[in-house]
Amino acid sequence: MLSILSLPQYICQFVGLIVLNPFNESVPLKCDPLSAPFICFRVVTRGDYRRLVADNVKRHVKVCEKVGLKNFVVEVVTEKPLELDTGDRRIREIILPIEYQPKNGAIFKARALQYRLDTNELADNDWIVHLDEETVMTGRSVRGVVNFVADGRHDFGQGLITYADQRVVNAWTTLMDSQRVADDLGKIRFQFKYFKKPVFSWKGSYFVCRVKAELSVGFDHGLDGSIAEDCYFAMRALSCGHRFGWIEGPMREESP
Repeated sequence: MLSILSLPQYICQFVGLIVLNPFNESVPLKCDPLSAPFICFRVVTRGDYRRLVADNVKRHVKVCEKVGLKNFVVEVVTEKPLELDTGDRRIREIILPIEYQPKNGAIFKARALQYRLDTNELADNDWIVHLDEETVMTGRSVRGVVNFVADGRHDFGQGLITYADQRVVNAWTTLMDSQRVADDLGKIRFQFKYFKKPVFSWKGSYFVCRVKAELSVGFDHGLDGSIAEDCYFAMRALSCGHRFGWIEGPMREESP
């Protein structure tokens, strides 16, 4: 019985890789980026690697500029001050107060995510793109995000992350992470394309949320919702009836 439980994942993985083209390189814009809704690219970090975060934030801004996106901000939520004083209004640093405690006791990354919801300054129809500190955006991913938010049919979306397009720190771990790439292009993309639901999985980086929908779900779900806050959030959003979609265009990370 235990071996049969994995069968649905194998089937959707196989069908997703065969039916949907995993080698689609082009992501053309389907709308004018100047007319796209406001997008907040939100990075959550402990603040241990200031140079990494600072470099990636600058790369995010340059990629958005190259695509032609104007209505955006790159926001860094950090536990330790990073002093990202660039003089650029499109870059914002938010320091998580030590004394802040969510009502339901969320901890770890969920606590930081909930803090920004409790101090939210965005409009209901704005969008948030959640990124890890090591995630690097590409032009294709930004165009995919713009297409997704301009379409507006889904409240949540997620896209592909690759691990071998930058510096290869360790060949073995990079090869093992290729399984995650296959999952993204197979069953994860399949579930969003056909089911519009996170049936199998949901990553904690490169996911896009409509502000109104994210506020309604929240990240403050106590200790149970703090261990794997990304999957817990997706399950709560699914139970509330929200629709999910797939975002074209990859982002990049370095495998550990």
